[in-house]
Amino acid sequence: MDSVIRDIELWRLAAGYLFILLLIVFVKWRGLNREIRIVVSTARMTIQLVLVGYILTYIFKEPNPFLITFIVLFMLTFAIFNTYKQVGTKLSKKLKRIVALSMIVGSLVTLFYFNVVVIHFQPWYEPHYLIPIAGMIIGNSMTGITLGVKNLVDGMQKQKHLIEGALMLGATPEAATKSVVNSAFDSAILPTINNMVGMGIVFLPGMMTGQILAGIDPIIAIEYQIAILLGITGSVALTVMVFTTLGYKTFFNSKQQFKV
Repeated sequence: MDSVIRDIELWRLAAGYLFILLLIVFVKWRGLNREIRIVVSTARMTIQLVLVGYILTYIFKEPNPFLITFIVLFMLTFAIFNTYKQVGTKLSKKLKRIVALSMIVGSLVTLFYFNVVVIHFQPWYEPHYLIPIAGMIIGNSMTGITLGVKNLVDGMQKQKHLIEGALMLGATPEAATKSVVNSAFDSAILPTINNMVGMGIVFLPGMMTGQILAGIDPIIAIEYQIAILLGITGSVALTVMVFTTLGYKTFFNSKQQFKV
């Protein structure tokens, strides 16, 4: 097997943007007013990835545990603030703190466990492993908790009268909001579970595809992909569990009165 990755010439890479142009033409034709957002998103993606490419090139040549730790924490911080932004509604300070705590616990605990127990790469700050794995774990946790926050807030607002009615009948805040919390958890974790269902049959995941293109034995690539998928699932689950367990409490005051 040829283990040399074929470089993509610049003009060929630029040709890939043809589909972005087709998307812009279509949304403009349909009057969806998404042209600017598509252009900005595409430009932002391109610039960010190019910058990351140069940064990673430097880090891989000169691995530094302090710099690598800073990068992981920066990724985590960015993900937390991006979650606040993507929710699309104003969050209370307490709920924001719960989101941050959930992201920190879910992502870092999972990353530490898979470093020490499952993959066990040495040294612990090896950037070829730590940074890509941290990116996948944090990114998926961010997606999961964003869905969880949206559904929890929406559910609390839409079922306000049902929750208040349950409280008046003597239900505890936990019991009164159980259906909302369960729905938020389910909506947050379901995409990750569905992603695993189609893995390998419907599509090959990006990490596995990259390793195979690099000439890695497919069996080894599969082992890593399974480990990463388990890590992603664990991280999303742990993040959302912490959030839903603590998040609903921010909708009640010290006297257990509903305050939406």
